[in-house]
Amino acid sequence: MRQLTLDITAEEPQTLATFVVGQNQEALQFLQRLVAPTATTLTAPGDRFVYLWGGAGAGKSHVLNALASSTGARLIRGSQYNGDVFNFAPEVPGYLIDDCDKLSAGDQIEAFNLFNQIREHGGWLVTSGQLPPSELSVREDFRTRLGWGLIYQLHGLSDEEKIAALTHAAQVRGLHLSSGVLPYLITHFRRDMRSLTAMLNELDRFSLETQRPITLPLLRSLLQLESEDNKPL
Repeated sequence: MRQLTLDITAEEPQTLATFVVGQNQEALQFLQRLVAPTATTLTAPGDRFVYLWGGAGAGKSHVLNALASSTGARLIRGSQYNGDVFNFAPEVPGYLIDDCDKLSAGDQIEAFNLFNQIREHGGWLVTSGQLPPSELSVREDFRTRLGWGLIYQLHGLSDEEKIAALTHAAQVRGLHLSSGVLPYLITHFRRDMRSLTAMLNELDRFSLETQRPITLPLLRSLLQLESEDNKPL
């Protein structure tokens, strides 16, 4: 049996250019202005704090990873706290806290202090969580800080937007997909864009390996292999 090599982690680097905007144009435009070199003269103090919220797959981590790689900002993951990451440093242009709703109570205090330091000394901070600040199970003082600045909900992509994004990705790679392949994929496979893009890459490899065009029967064969590989032993 062929072993499926679906690798969700081996994707292209997460950048703002590869983020499929969908309904999130306003949030992305503001973030781009926020991290621009002239941002300190263009934004009010409260505008230097942004909170992004949305469900799994909405793109919060993608946006924060992209900002970290493009600006040199410090990325702090709420579930992977390590070391003195909350210490303010004047040479760091900005800070990013992903999954801030997963911070421990002690780390919430450290993040609270970081908010105060940034407000006093400069820089910017973008945080993210699954719910708006008012609904988070966090310390009340930390909740207040999360609501200091602008709050944007990141909306997941509709099925039509996912198909459009995958169609564009296929066109860039020179892939010819038969009609029906992408609608079937997004209704019979994991629905987040990372998994869908990884499956598109795997579909390309499977097509080359079997010397068959990318059609609905080929996709069904690949999904069957994926299902068999994921069965418990």
